[in-house]
Amino acid sequence: MRKYIDQLNEAQREPVLQKDGPMIIIAGAGSGKTRVLTIRIAYLMSLGVDAFSILALTFTNKAAREMKKRISDIVGSNETKNLWMGTFHSVFARILRSEADKLGYPSNFTIYDTQDSVRLISAVIKEMQLDRDVYKPKQVLSRISSYKNSLITVKAYFNNTELQEQDAMSKKPRLGEIYQNYVDRCFKAGAMDFDDLLLKTNELLTRFPEVLSKYQNRFRYILVDEYQDTNHSQYLIVRALSDKFQNICVVGDDAQSIYAFRGANINNILNFQKDYEGVKTFRLEQNYRSTKNIVEAANSIIEKNKTKLDKIVWTANTDGAKIKVHRSMTDAEEGRFVASTIFEQKMQHQMKNGQFAILYRTNAQSRAMEDALRKRDIPYRIYGGLSFYQRKEIKDVLCYLRLVINPKDEEALIRVINYPARGIGDTTVEKLTVAANHYKRSIFEVMQNIDKIDLKLNSGTKQKLQDFVTMIQSFQVINENQDAFFITDHVAKKTGLVQELKKDATPEGMAKIQNIEELLNGIKDFTEGQREIDGARGALSEFMEDVALATDLDKDTSDEDRVALMTIHLAKGLEFPYVFVVGMEEDLFPSAMSMSTRSELEEERRLFYVALTRAEHQAYLTYAQSRYRWGKLTDSEPSRFIEEIDGQYLEYLTAEENNYRYKPLIDSDIFGDIDKSKLRLAKPENGTPPKKQGEGPTSFVRKLKPVSNTNSSGSVNLFDNKLVAGNIVMHERFGKGEVLNLEGSGADKKAEIKFEVGGIKKLLLRFAKLDVIG
Repeated sequence: MRKYIDQLNEAQREPVLQKDGPMIIIAGAGSGKTRVLTIRIAYLMSLGVDAFSILALTFTNKAAREMKKRISDIVGSNETKNLWMGTFHSVFARILRSEADKLGYPSNFTIYDTQDSVRLISAVIKEMQLDRDVYKPKQVLSRISSYKNSLITVKAYFNNTELQEQDAMSKKPRLGEIYQNYVDRCFKAGAMDFDDLLLKTNELLTRFPEVLSKYQNRFRYILVDEYQDTNHSQYLIVRALSDKFQNICVVGDDAQSIYAFRGANINNILNFQKDYEGVKTFRLEQNYRSTKNIVEAANSIIEKNKTKLDKIVWTANTDGAKIKVHRSMTDAEEGRFVASTIFEQKMQHQMKNGQFAILYRTNAQSRAMEDALRKRDIPYRIYGGLSFYQRKEIKDVLCYLRLVINPKDEEALIRVINYPARGIGDTTVEKLTVAANHYKRSIFEVMQNIDKIDLKLNSGTKQKLQDFVTMIQSFQVINENQDAFFITDHVAKKTGLVQELKKDATPEGMAKIQNIEELLNGIKDFTEGQREIDGARGALSEFMEDVALATDLDKDTSDEDRVALMTIHLAKGLEFPYVFVVGMEEDLFPSAMSMSTRSELEEERRLFYVALTRAEHQAYLTYAQSRYRWGKLTDSEPSRFIEEIDGQYLEYLTAEENNYRYKPLIDSDIFGDIDKSKLRLAKPENGTPPKKQGEGPTSFVRKLKPVSNTNSSGSVNLFDNKLVAGNIVMHERFGKGEVLNLEGSGADKKAEIKFEVGGIKKLLLRFAKLDVIG
């Protein structure tokens, strides 16, 4: 045991050797808190403390498994098995199964997941004959969940007139009845949901003093990891269990409290010293993970928060490189910069893909990153969510688009024929499928001839099927003359998909809307880029081919060495040598939805602190000057968080003076269009000829992408005659390729190029962005 303690620094050793009494370990990012917790538990066991009397609570199963493994390496696996260690929910479920009869539940009660709960609430709403557009099941469940985590039982709800008035004002006066029915139905089914595991434990410990005494005497030593993330319900349980012996050790970092939207209460850690007498405070302030530049830059950020505990995080590591800040013109270029940088770092320093992480504020931002990584043939993995093109709402849109191109696509048709709901049920679809198999026709063809086939359908259902056919055919007509963006935007609106998603005002529902918006942004960028390709017009079929390639690459899971893409919330607790924090723009990060109060803004700042401190050697902050939103290019401005970092820790990869861009206070549309036919050249004074467009300081500069953003001497344009067959070139979108042939001259000069990803393409050189690399 002594050798493990000797490996600790002085600050880490002190809390390990402190056996009794309440204590708080304020652990900065990368300071080795997990190591301290595990060695402390092993030390207690070496002093003779029974493993059965130690309770260790974590927030993830992964953290619990990791800690158990480390402890078993020190004291052996037999004793480690006797520890009560796990997540709040798993430990309290274990207690509830032992004591369930006292609350009227069977010991083998079922635990409902979110889908089970949503289905049950949907059934309750239907039985009560309530409007599902008003009482949306997911919203109702979210509301009930917040009640339970705040210890607002059904009885407490009906005793609280303020809550009832709030629900009445939001046009949900019967929400309390739904809550009551939901709880009754769960009890009748012998089931608890995830929130009940906390609520019922509180009930058990409050209503039955003998049960509380039993577990107080059992758990003589309690340790809680990530204490800053506890909600009110968890706080009360920990407080009750630890009250008798007060041998409680909590570990956390107020600067990493980022789960307020889930009910986490930062005051639990801020007020810990007021809850217990004689609290000993220990600070782990030495960061072992990151370079000095990263640590001190993070400090300069978090010190802007007013609500915080005192600590000074420092490191003995080298200074390291400065944090690199990069400005792009658009989000697509931002993606290309990130992908190019990863590619270059891999080539120059022989680094693996798994050493890079791309962090973003919202899942929708992954699209531009995914597209750019695919073009560079860099494998990646989306953590905590599906790849962009695999998400349900995206697949729904893509299935409609597949039908526009090929109405015989039955998998696509079955997926969307009744989504959004249009009264075409499963029974009808089954009849259509049987008829299609009988007549050896597609389902769509059967629907086109619905009046000629006797399927025993009523006239109303037949009309709905005919309306669906007419809608798809109308899309096909529009698609003949419009590009991919126009038809996708039209389909998303006319099918009712966007309106359906807007009904769900939960954070998940808002994220789905953002994803649809991001799909449109990607298609807009795609159609703009297709103008370089000879004979291409940005048609829907071209885009769907591009997506098919994307999804095929996503399915390849043979290579485990992949770039990590995830939201910052999911990155907590992880570390990577190279970290890119993308989308560093106002209204995106900090989020426009989290800036109405100081506490919300401070949580966003803590989130940025978490993002920055994931980096070991190098951090990049990137932002775009303009970003597509619903297919329209809108101006963006750099996040305030970049300005809050002490400038000595930053290196701007693009000129700082160009960061400034005035944002007009009025809409230019109010001035109407300029009738250029009435323009006349003014008579020059003193016989001086008028300046040509583009000359002089007052010339009007259009916001067009340059032909090439590189200063490389190998950059190719229309007037470059050095490009010859056999050259190896690099293209921003298509990656590496070989020039097969050149044809034409002047503005019509073309290059036929075989790309490693995407095959052979003919590019118009006046638009193409090519670099000769060989």
